[in-house]
Amino acid sequence: MIQINLLPVREARRAADLRQLIMQLVLGLILVAGGIAIVHSRLSDQIQVAQARVTQMQHDIKQFDPQLKQVANFRKRKAELEKKIDIIDGLDRARKGPVRVMDELASNTPARLWIEALKTKGAEIELSGQSLDNELVAVFLGALGDSPYFDKVDLNSTRLADGPDGLEVVEFVIEAQITTPKDTEG
Repeated sequence: MIQINLLPVREARRAADLRQLIMQLVLGLILVAGGIAIVHSRLSDQIQVAQARVTQMQHDIKQFDPQLKQVANFRKRKAELEKKIDIIDGLDRARKGPVRVMDELASNTPARLWIEALKTKGAEIELSGQSLDNELVAVFLGALGDSPYFDKVDLNSTRLADGPDGLEVVEFVIEAQITTPKDTEG
């Protein structure tokens, strides 16, 4: 019988397959290394551009730092001046306030209604007086409520009492808060 030795062909084929596999791996590694090198190069360029921009911005910040400090000083000074103006306006309103409050009371007090006592404590005011009837007290309350110088106007109490010459009158007590409107003219 004839015997054919096929082992060297198989070994040669295996060696060729192994060489081809190794070549494919080496080629794959070269391609991966090339891709990594390209990505690394691009990232390095982007990092350099970003660092150049950061350096330029830091230079610009240093260049404009005196102007920024000057603007901050102007803003601080402006705030101080506005605060002083507000204080002066408040003092001016406070100086004119009592006169205007008394004028409002005088102009809103109906005939046949008398204010006998006026007490103030801070911004609170208490008015007590007499009237010929309850309707006049209601009119007076409405007028004070519509006035820009009074807020939270409230009727505390009313009662019938004997007035002068045996006349029957209504005694009342009104509480309110004094306000000073900002839009009043000097």
